Amino acid sequence: METIETKIKILEQKRKTIEMGGGEKRIQKQHESGKLTARERIEKLLDKDSFIEIDAFVEHRSIQFGMQETKVPSEGVITGYGTIDGRLVFIFAQDFTTIGGSLGEMHAAKICKVMDMAAKMGAPFIGLNDSGGARIQEGVDALKGFGDIFYRNTLSSGVIPQLSVILGPCAGGAVYSPALTDFVFMVSGISKMFITGPQVIKAVTGEEVSDEELGGAAAHNQKSGVAHFISQNEQECFDQIKKLLSYIPSNNLEDPPYKPTTDNPTRTVPELDSIVPADPNKPYDIKDVINHIVDDGDFFEVQPLYAPNLIIGFARLSGHSVGILANQPKHLAGCLDINASDKAARFIRFCDAFNIPLVTFTDTPGYLPGVNQEHGGIIRHGAKLLYAYSEATVPKLTVITRKAYGGAYIAMCSRHLGADQVFAWPTAEIAVMGPDGAANIIFKKEIEASEDPINTRKQKIEEYRDNLANPYQAAARGYIDDIIVPSTTRAKLTSALEMLMSKSEKRPAKKHGNIPV
Repeated sequence: METIETKIKILEQKRKTIEMGGGEKRIQKQHESGKLTARERIEKLLDKDSFIEIDAFVEHRSIQFGMQETKVPSEGVITGYGTIDGRLVFIFAQDFTTIGGSLGEMHAAKICKVMDMAAKMGAPFIGLNDSGGARIQEGVDALKGFGDIFYRNTLSSGVIPQLSVILGPCAGGAVYSPALTDFVFMVSGISKMFITGPQVIKAVTGEEVSDEELGGAAAHNQKSGVAHFISQNEQECFDQIKKLLSYIPSNNLEDPPYKPTTDNPTRTVPELDSIVPADPNKPYDIKDVINHIVDDGDFFEVQPLYAPNLIIGFARLSGHSVGILANQPKHLAGCLDINASDKAARFIRFCDAFNIPLVTFTDTPGYLPGVNQEHGGIIRHGAKLLYAYSEATVPKLTVITRKAYGGAYIAMCSRHLGADQVFAWPTAEIAVMGPDGAANIIFKKEIEASEDPINTRKQKIEEYRDNLANPYQAAARGYIDDIIVPSTTRAKLTSALEMLMSKSEKRPAKKHGNIPV
């Protein structure tokens, strides 16, 4: 009869075999390709010695195509829980060293178990993806596994934060789980995402493209908008994850983490009084405005490479986490287009779901004109922005720094979409359209009849700007709560935010709305 000591040794040997994954050679190959192993990734991301593994001994039960002879340690995925900065998180990490981290029935079951636990415990869920995709030998059981994960992604949406980290290949159906989560992180050189790979594309369409061009980190951060963060290595990626989590609550019933600051909430910012150029057509960097206003100048931008004409990101005001949106005059003059509308709408909905107040800086001449925009559905996409702001019940603060014309004035969290406080700088221009275009319409006959049409047009443009393209008419109607000296913006925002912390606003009872997707 075996002694307890013998049984413990057997257990330790089994665990050691499992922890070796695909073995020394495959681990070495993983390292040679510039990648950490699944267990190394968990160790670097979570607090030291905090990870508790679940289901290490789970095995597949496939008997097709010789699978009964194939041992897959940990079923190709490490699952469990631990802490990041002392806060509970649930995690999975696919192990590419064991049959390419392919997803089968039991692999998916392990992921689903920790997803269910994260939802019950109200804790963030983090997926470290590094997989060759569905395990072909398991057929429809593998597809079922993907479906089970997608279903849980959807149930948890708006309940707990879900983060997807792409640390290797992610192809076919596997890409849809990350797409359903809140934020996607990618690393240059090692992350790949695509529905169909380069070989299939070449066979079907004749197009030749590399993995990197098709679905690398740059492609998805700059062009597709699928990803939100890009980093140069895995450690930098993990640092981004930790910083993001510092701004957001663990679930939708909690307030965001509060971080005390020594940055005086009422300090003035003299630099802002001269930051907007006298020439209304001259650009400036809205990030300079944001950095001067937020606590310690610390602004954590989201999707910095995608639709740069609109800035989104997290910061703090007087220790409180806020989501910031801002038109960027340096790109497309701050116009709203299809991509910017999508980018902003999804960010607004995330912040609203997780009780993060919204601060909007407006400087936009309108929606971007053009045949491509119209045929691409700017009406439908632009409406997402209107919908998201109107739907949001968190505190909403708006600062109009310069241009706010037409539908874009309304869309950028105006009083009419439920903004709680709207401030305008003296440089604000609020009107149906810009002075140049307005003068051409209103004063058309006078300009044409003039002996000096060029000079007359200039005079009429200034007349329109003086009479309408300023913040005073909107303030006279109560649409602007105050016209403020730019240098006092931080003090005004922090005061308004403190006042709004007890805000409670209800919406009509319904199953859900129908956002124009």
